[in-house]
Amino acid sequence: MRRLRILHVVHKLDYGGLERLVAALVQRLAPDRYESHILTLSEFGRFAEDLVPYARLHQHRSLPHLSMLWPRGLIRTLRALAPDVVHTHSGVWYKASLAARRAGVPRLVHTDHGRPYPDSFRGRLIDGLAARRTDVIVAVSDALRRQMVETLVPRPPRIRVVVNGIDTRRFRPRSVNGSLRAELGLPAGAPVIGSIGRLDPIKGYDVMLQAFALLRVGWNDDQGAPPTLLLVGDGPDHARLAALIERHGLRDAARLVGWRKDVEQVYPVFDVFTLSSWSEGTSLGLLEAMSCGVCPVVTAVGGSPAALGDRLQHRLVPPGDATALAAAWRDALRDCDRRAVDAAAARERVAGAFDLDALVREYERIYRGDS
Repeated sequence: MRRLRILHVVHKLDYGGLERLVAALVQRLAPDRYESHILTLSEFGRFAEDLVPYARLHQHRSLPHLSMLWPRGLIRTLRALAPDVVHTHSGVWYKASLAARRAGVPRLVHTDHGRPYPDSFRGRLIDGLAARRTDVIVAVSDALRRQMVETLVPRPPRIRVVVNGIDTRRFRPRSVNGSLRAELGLPAGAPVIGSIGRLDPIKGYDVMLQAFALLRVGWNDDQGAPPTLLLVGDGPDHARLAALIERHGLRDAARLVGWRKDVEQVYPVFDVFTLSSWSEGTSLGLLEAMSCGVCPVVTAVGGSPAALGDRLQHRLVPPGDATALAAAWRDALRDCDRRAVDAAAARERVAGAFDLDALVREYERIYRGDS
């Protein structure tokens, strides 16, 4: 049987959730049935070298404004690669879908990993045009599917919900690495509130820093060492967040440590994992933290309420409410016993509902045209 040639098209390969999903697919698709390729539309990115054993990597650059109207070079690239399936991901949908159709690609799949809410007019227009060219559109949560049906997809049956999954063997509870804690500059005995993800305005990190400043101001000495905030990741909001840390007087309490490959070792350092997002698909960082047995405190947006499940709904806060977020952290840090119960419930929830192998099987069916 001839192998299906799958070409993932992404902007670049950094360590975000989108890229980690692509990595999971190329690493786990059966190599005797699928030939995996990845095409970046800018530089390769820091994650690229990790994927070389599993996929053939290609690069295409073009003038962005002209290529939005007629991506001639990208059309030539796709014709040369001759994929059976082009799988586009958030951020490249319009251009790649146009090129794929002009290149005669038999099947076009798109995964939307999360959208601003509400959609902008430009987003509805551009992605609406791309949706008309796409055979199967994948939303990573039911909430995201509902949003897409309301705003840009003319034929809802073409949307499939495939929730993100993770490797629960890699992301599992483990003892805290004391040397790692020291390497990260975390004070001895201080509780840690942590987040891992792309530093982007949609993630609401400015609200998180405001909430953390409120938490620190209200922290009493009889509660023990004041908490530390650890942000792992990078992105366009890095410089602004660094300036906000200085403005809030948090230089010794909040840390931006950049991307790390050993995130499975970092999650257990957290006493609480947090998100302050304005919008989410289904956050891989949230699922990974929960799988590691970390108590979550996150905003009630997108797929996050479904990720937490019924037993953890009390750990949700409204988006944009720094006071509520600070209060939720304080509640979690003060009650160690309840936090431990919720951490165990988080691990159980992910192990039962967010299986990575099930995700891969679903994408295989989509690639083959079985669904």
